[in-house]
Amino acid sequence: MRFTSLIIELIRARPRLVVWLVVLLQASLWLILPLLLYRSPPDDLATVLAYGREYQVGTYFGPPLAFWLADIAFRAAGNHMVGVYLLAQLCSITMFWALYLLARAIVGGQQAVLAVLLTMTITAFSSPGVEFGPLVLARPLWALLLLHSWQLIGQGRRNAWFAWSIEAGLLLLTSSAAIGLLLLIIAFALATARGRRTLMSFDPLFALLVIVVLALPYLVWLIRADTLALAPWPAIADLSARALHWAALLGGLLLALSSIALLLVLNSGRFGRKPEEAPIIYRPPVDPLARDFVYFFAIAPALAGSLISGVFKLDHVAGGTGVTLLMSGLAAIVTGGDLIHLRRQRVLRSVWAAAMVAPALAVIAVTLFLPWTSGGEVATSLPATAIAHFFGDGFERRTNQPLRAVAGDPQLAALISLGARRPHLFLDATPERTPWLTSPKFNETGGLVVWRASATIGTPPADIAQRFPGLVPEVPRAFEPLVTGRQPLLRIGWAIVRPRTP
Repeated sequence: MRFTSLIIELIRARPRLVVWLVVLLQASLWLILPLLLYRSPPDDLATVLAYGREYQVGTYFGPPLAFWLADIAFRAAGNHMVGVYLLAQLCSITMFWALYLLARAIVGGQQAVLAVLLTMTITAFSSPGVEFGPLVLARPLWALLLLHSWQLIGQGRRNAWFAWSIEAGLLLLTSSAAIGLLLLIIAFALATARGRRTLMSFDPLFALLVIVVLALPYLVWLIRADTLALAPWPAIADLSARALHWAALLGGLLLALSSIALLLVLNSGRFGRKPEEAPIIYRPPVDPLARDFVYFFAIAPALAGSLISGVFKLDHVAGGTGVTLLMSGLAAIVTGGDLIHLRRQRVLRSVWAAAMVAPALAVIAVTLFLPWTSGGEVATSLPATAIAHFFGDGFERRTNQPLRAVAGDPQLAALISLGARRPHLFLDATPERTPWLTSPKFNETGGLVVWRASATIGTPPADIAQRFPGLVPEVPRAFEPLVTGRQPLLRIGWAIVRPRTP
């Protein structure tokens, strides 16, 4: 009898069970890891929470939905980051489950498992972002939108219009790239006969009405803020630099797909056993329209997103890497044919497991070992809770009033804004980004100004002293990171702007 591994048999017999196992294991890993190692939120998560606390309809960073949900999750967890970390993992689970349902409708349940496993090795998904924000929230919404788009166009299920309209409206409230993504779906529908037939009814009009109702508050904010104007086109002399930037972004997307490429190479016939000895994962023939659907949404978002970011000199691909590469694993499976031979199973399992574990090991190494080899600061090792409590209590003891606002160094101010009373964040260097507070209002209600102190004197930097004349600095406070190593102590200079009103 031929030997077939238990994993292959599970994929053949219980594909949904395999998907739930791997997705939940990955989500558990990235829920436990930050709770054990992170003493402060990663990246811009503290700023996301500071903006969410204000419940603005629109901000400098874009649509508001992700900021609102982050604040709700933070408050629901008793002002603890576990709520936001859990919300990020729920987004990851929803995205992979929607991708599995879409892949199952196209290539069958068995090969749909392979599509999910390949997608999980992409750099954007192998370490699902614990830094919840618009880019993370857009992933499950885009996956659900593609699933219901295929149900409408490919399967003719008119009952999917309501879910499609809700997801489209929520995506518009999440990402600034939502309009471009929706235009891609409309373009694909108009380019196919079944897509045009789907649009020739009253259902799209009702869907448009739902979308407008959901996105109307943000649209009104865009009009009132006068932010609908397009960014200026680059000069002819800058085109070469922008082309290089686009090439770099495109190269980054290809690098994110390196794990998929490695697995496909290792599974090819040149490196495996004879085809008749390798277990086979079977699928029914793929609908030609489904093949076009997969290829279009695997290529078009990546090309369009990287091109827009290259032309307008954006830091990341428009829409996010997680959105633009979502269909890459399914595209690889569709290309593989009706019969996929799994050769060199042990090697494939090892490479896949390494792609899953490597980001977690990198986080552990950066947190625990980098402080001993470098003097650089590990942002997630800063004691955010201790910092927020010290300055919140210090302000209240000196003024007999709760801390209402904090300004100065943006990173430190955002960490302090996570305190028990959730003071307002005021970006004094760029006040237009925090419209809920102005310099006169800050000086009237009082607040805290913080900065990084290089000595025990605690003299404020020149730019802060210029924006806040008459500051009387307090004795700087030193804080120890999670792992000190060769890092110096974090010294924070601070001064109180006393309230003018009793």
